Amino acid sequence: MSGGVGATLYAPDHFIVAEIPSPPQGVWMVGGVPLRGYALSILVGIVVAIVWSQRRYADRGGRREVVVDVALAAVPAGIIGGRVYHLATDWRSYWGPAGTPGDWWKITNGGLGIWGAVVGGGLATWLVLRWKRLELAPFADSVAPPILVAQGIGRLGNWFNQELYGRPTDLPWGLKIFERVDAHGAFAPVTGHSTGNVIAVVQPTFLYEMLWNFAIAAVIVWIDRAFQLGGGRVFALYVAGYTVGRFWIELLRADQATHVCGLRINTLTSTICFVSAVLFLVWARSRHRKELKEFRA
Repeated sequence: MSGGVGATLYAPDHFIVAEIPSPPQGVWMVGGVPLRGYALSILVGIVVAIVWSQRRYADRGGRREVVVDVALAAVPAGIIGGRVYHLATDWRSYWGPAGTPGDWWKITNGGLGIWGAVVGGGLATWLVLRWKRLELAPFADSVAPPILVAQGIGRLGNWFNQELYGRPTDLPWGLKIFERVDAHGAFAPVTGHSTGNVIAVVQPTFLYEMLWNFAIAAVIVWIDRAFQLGGGRVFALYVAGYTVGRFWIELLRADQATHVCGLRINTLTSTICFVSAVLFLVWARSRHRKELKEFRA
């Protein structure tokens, strides 16, 4: 979740009126306090995930209060992990030739890598559950669909910040990217106000990922109910399903990114995570069959 629209992004020569406008601003002052659309989107996603996870975990025999206890540790750990991943994979934006090193800590401007958030939050979750002497798999399976929905809601933050955009397009659902300036007229894509000037019409990749997350969450819930999955398999489906969408969405992106072996870093990470999730699902299925055979014997 990083990077705003730069001054070098241009509109195509011909495009039809986009049906999706960007917000005229992403920050509002309320009583002297900045209310940021990015932060608000993430907070709403977290609340939705906690409430839904409580119900799903209770259905699996867990205690609702455990979800809150875990969230108190996992949320800040996830934010830290997400920021570390972003800084590591997009370090040129801060310490490169044209970087802004003083912005490395400005999370509200965008810049939380989902895989760093999963690792950081996952480690904190494991530590809390271990301290409480509770199993990880049932908890992970409970929170998987809610996490997907939270990620989808969080993508609205990219809409407010006008970031993580796709390439210029003339599709009827193209997203208008406005020029934003501050009170002094200086270019300020995140904190400024729109001048009404359209810089570009681009692929709304934030919307694609949001809708994909919601759809995969619904599919996983259906599969879970139909086949009574367990043992971490629901969480593995989350990883596999999410990475498939993230892979093709990354191919539409046009913002600056670190490349490894000719691939965007998030494309490569998605591929590795997808393969790992599929291998786990195959292993878990074989293990389940073996245990079922031994039980019947």
